Amino acid sequence: MAKGKTWHDHHLNSLAFGQRLADKVANGMGSWRFIIWQTIIVAIWMILNVIGITFRWDVYPFILLNLVFSTQAAYAAPIIMMAQNRQSERDRAQADADYQTNCEAKMEIEELLSKLNSIEIDKLDKILEILQKGEKKA
Repeated sequence: MAKGKTWHDHHLNSLAFGQRLADKVANGMGSWRFIIWQTIIVAIWMILNVIGITFRWDVYPFILLNLVFSTQAAYAAPIIMMAQNRQSERDRAQADADYQTNCEAKMEIEELLSKLNSIEIDKLDKILEILQKGEKKA
């Protein structure tokens, strides 16, 4: 990984066009904005076909609308699965990066503890030396 780049930056730069597109589609379809717009379109579709005076392209029970939903679901499911698989890859990459950071931090902490212990031992040696000098004078 290049210095200064996070694992997330590296991951985003490694995505192909199709992967980025699938992520954007899955994000869009999993939003309230999509649900609201789809609800509005379906309501308009039904209203126009129920009260349509001159032209009804999909009369009740809205078989064409059901076909549209089936087609949408047929494409949405694999796209969402691709996005979820990539999310799993991102989670694994983040977990690996966290593990590496934790290992490095552990090594630094152990090094600091070792230095602190040597400082503590040096202090104790000096204290003992001072005490011994005091006993010799007494």
